[in-house]
Amino acid sequence: MAKTPESTCALPSTLPAIFSYRLMDRARRIQIEAGQTLFSAGDPGDGCYWIEKGLLKVHVISLSGGDRILAILGAGTIVGELSMFDGAPRSACVTAIRASQLSFVTRAHFDAMLHEHPEVYRELAIVLARRLRDLDDAMAATSFLSLRGRSARVLLALAEAFGEDVGGNRVLIRQKVTQSDIAAMAGIVRESFSRVMHDWLSRALVSRLSGYYCLENRSVLEQESGF
Repeated sequence: MAKTPESTCALPSTLPAIFSYRLMDRARRIQIEAGQTLFSAGDPGDGCYWIEKGLLKVHVISLSGGDRILAILGAGTIVGELSMFDGAPRSACVTAIRASQLSFVTRAHFDAMLHEHPEVYRELAIVLARRLRDLDDAMAATSFLSLRGRSARVLLALAEAFGEDVGGNRVLIRQKVTQSDIAAMAGIVRESFSRVMHDWLSRALVSRLSGYYCLENRSVLEQESGF
């Protein structure tokens, strides 16, 4: 588990170091504030980003205004890579949950580096495969799991990405995430998640302090999630 998700990560953890160093030499550093949109669905796919510091959400917005979070990404991860392969417009929106620092690499430089180092295609294919598996899991959860199961699944996923084992089967999620964002990840309304959370808090399965969640009994939540 990531013990210091808020620390700066100078290189993409998903790619070989030699490739990363060369790619970052040509990158343009940018900063965005909490709530600021990095790009929207339909925007040109003119480059990709590595998150050096901060927290972003990948989400889609329906015509009726509904918001569904597909993923929450922290330091050391890549975003916007799909357009690097097919040149198509962005398929989702990416918005900062917290103030974030990123490195932007143009598609032209990305293509040049891949031409020079074709072995990196395999590493990128692994990244894409993991993202597709995550989406498959999310679709299955939406279709088959109860509201409690979907809520538990999201908390466990956040604990896997940003959690710190603090002993006694307890895991602290070292990122502040709102109830609205967790509900959007689970594909349920915030009020439904609030009711589930109230029950878990009363049973001491989860605790919450200053916006941080702690899984007090991970084993029970895993049972709730159907894992």
